[in-house]
Amino acid sequence: MSPLDQATRIVIKLGSALIVDRDAKAPRAAWLRTLADDIALLRAEGKQVILVSSGAAALGRIELAKSSHQNNRTGALELKQAAAALGQPRLMTALSEAFEPHGISLAQTLLTIEDTEVRRRWLNARATLFTLLDHDAIPVINENDTVATSELRYGDNDRLAARVAQMVGADALILLSDIDGIYTADPRNNPNAEHIAELKNITPEIRGYAGSANAQAGVGTGGMITKLDAADIALTAGCSTAITLGNIDHPLKRLVNGGRASWVLADVTPQAARRSWLSGHLTPEGSLTIDDGAQKALLKGASLLPVGIKRVSGAFMRGAALSVYTLDGTLIAKGVTTYSSSEIEQIRGLQSVDVSQRLGYPARTAVIHRDDMILVEGDH
Repeated sequence: MSPLDQATRIVIKLGSALIVDRDAKAPRAAWLRTLADDIALLRAEGKQVILVSSGAAALGRIELAKSSHQNNRTGALELKQAAAALGQPRLMTALSEAFEPHGISLAQTLLTIEDTEVRRRWLNARATLFTLLDHDAIPVINENDTVATSELRYGDNDRLAARVAQMVGADALILLSDIDGIYTADPRNNPNAEHIAELKNITPEIRGYAGSANAQAGVGTGGMITKLDAADIALTAGCSTAITLGNIDHPLKRLVNGGRASWVLADVTPQAARRSWLSGHLTPEGSLTIDDGAQKALLKGASLLPVGIKRVSGAFMRGAALSVYTLDGTLIAKGVTTYSSSEIEQIRGLQSVDVSQRLGYPARTAVIHRDDMILVEGDH
């Protein structure tokens, strides 16, 4: 059984070479329509899909080339940022036109490295993605090249896609490539190269098989090594990764039907991986004391709501790790807060419907969402 059969949330990464026809200097509209057909079928099976799409800078460079204006003060980074700014609306237009026949809404989401590395911003980004998915839209994610600096950026969307998969607890990450998986050597140069269908981890030997970026494509920034990096990131989050051929019609349908790919298979679920991370990596920055009703709710798997909070200890910001204690001082849970200590002081004891009015801005329902919490054995 393919990991795709069991997956409920899938992240799909599209490279620039798949999006842009270099010769025609335009998006590959026909290919995008076949991709949209495939994704529509996945969604009909109840699967949630997130796209991480390159191509904005490549499309923008086509527009820049139409201008003869030259400015000696403009460096390489500024040109890339300008190209991304020009190309991003063109990318979204091309994708939207492909998905329009299926009545599927797309939502542009631009992220920087801080959005996936800084806990507070990570929570914000994740909440937005979940809301989009809950409203049946497909988030289309790209790195925000117009503001990213050379020191603080991913530089390729393979690793960004893996971070997104980690963020949303995806079951599967699909990296559509110019090659149908990992080989023991570059099959374009070595006819004796052997295809590797499945592996459990990324070893130094596997990394040694990775070649350089595909110079033939001419528009991408990645290569097999960045795909292995991405698979390694996803693996720690309990997400399996497929590296497979993308530059054919209906690439996802082909994969679903058993088309050749290299699968890096996770041996735990995203939920188990997240619980393990929460258990081993949270150093509390403060604590909350809850009443008996909240204690019973948490033991049944509920989120922690403001109404059940009796005391707040410590000064902390949104995204901080907290300990949660019962009235008798027993540690019951650890989790990541969606509110700062000052906000919780204002809303503790309130019903959820009253929280926004007290704060003066739209509020989140949970102080600690059940997905960001682990129950622990009692300790005083």
